[in-house]
Amino acid sequence: MPQWLCNQLISAFQKKDRRQIRLLNECWYYYRAKPDKLKESAGTRP
Repeated sequence: MPQWLCNQLISAFQKKDRRQIRLLNECWYYYRAKPDKLKESAGTRP
């Protein structure tokens, strides 16, 4: 999981922002569904 996404999720959970949590959750599943080559070119860490 990218660090920026992890930080956003932590912040959303602390604020109890359900809308933001749902949005970030969808982003995570979208990110995971991308082919591996796109993930490698994004320069993110697992």
